[in-house]
Amino acid sequence: MHADLAPERLLAAYAVGIFPMADDDGELHWLAPDPRTVINLDSFTVSRSLRVVVQRGVFEVSVNRAFAEVVSACADRPEGTWISAEIAEAYSELHRLGFCHSIEAWKDDRLAGGLYGVALAGAFFGESMFYRVTDASKVALVKLVERMRDRGFKLLDVQFATEHLRRFGAVEIPRREYERRLAEALRVSCWFDEAPGSLSRTSK
Repeated sequence: MHADLAPERLLAAYAVGIFPMADDDGELHWLAPDPRTVINLDSFTVSRSLRVVVQRGVFEVSVNRAFAEVVSACADRPEGTWISAEIAEAYSELHRLGFCHSIEAWKDDRLAGGLYGVALAGAFFGESMFYRVTDASKVALVKLVERMRDRGFKLLDVQFATEHLRRFGAVEIPRREYERRLAEALRVSCWFDEAPGSLSRTSK
């Protein structure tokens, strides 16, 4: 694993609003976008048609059932990916420690879509999402927001604005405002799944 991607360094970076991406050659870059894109949990927007899909249970939704497969699917893009092998390995370690999580949408017992990201105190940093069946990743996002609301999370960071995310209410905010919201979220004590593992046990 790249030394810069050790769990302690990654979590310290997220705590100040910085995250890594790899270029096409696998070279690592640290980013802190300004503006930063977030989805406000209290104004998350779900279309009527998607709400029907969720209510009908078209997809079975799970948490942390297929983390490695979700990351692999997110990285498998014909246009290229920022998820290098080293990044995938690093986030798998964060997953083992209880800081990185996936939400999966299944149809006919096959993985249809999903997303993954880092949970730190009251903040969730969305890293990537994918779909193989229409609406699958959207349902995963809906379930992510429901889970965050239920568990008291304060900040959903989605890094960059896209038309897809804007449909859910994603907005760009100045870096200073983002840092203020992040600091508030980091003062909240809540767990996405189980209690995160101790970083002192990373070698075991």
